[in-house]
Amino acid sequence: MARLSISLLLLVMVSILYVCSPAESAPSSKSTSATNFIKASCKVTRYPALCVQSLTPYGTAIQHSRKELAHTALAVSLARAQSMKQFVTKLTKFKGLKHREYEAIKDCAEEISDTIDQISNSVQELKSMGRANGQDFSWHMSNVETWVSAALTDENTCFDGFAGRAMDGRIKNSVRARVTNVAQVTSNALALVNQFAARH
Repeated sequence: MARLSISLLLLVMVSILYVCSPAESAPSSKSTSATNFIKASCKVTRYPALCVQSLTPYGTAIQHSRKELAHTALAVSLARAQSMKQFVTKLTKFKGLKHREYEAIKDCAEEISDTIDQISNSVQELKSMGRANGQDFSWHMSNVETWVSAALTDENTCFDGFAGRAMDGRIKNSVRARVTNVAQVTSNALALVNQFAARH
């Protein structure tokens, strides 16, 4: 009897908790609409899946703004480049690095620093554009496109020092994985910047 009462009490408590707990809210039509906009826009990029994955968390801010989409893509690229710089800087402090590895890592850190400067310039330029029209808009967009293209070149150059089998190993693989990710988000950002410029 006592067991039956305890079981009954537990069942009642679980039922109350279930009824009182807030129902999982379905995604709002606004966020679904923003996600669809991001997915459609990302089709112009070379890495659409990465584009959607890296930009969807910012859907609330992006909504249906091509400018905000391009700006967010640049901000994501900048954050990844900054993370890469920290990673490469830590690598230079590893004990037991070969001389060539150390030099390649140091060169890569310089290239990534240039990348950070160029993407930072692009972010600021896009932010300060306001309602620029005509020639002003073209001039600002040309600056942004030039800086992002240069950043992409620097990212790819970062890995040049690791060429050849003599450099194969854990360090090279770690750097390659990071460089590839940064280069891909930057490539996507450039495609979205170009899309914004073409449709303005």
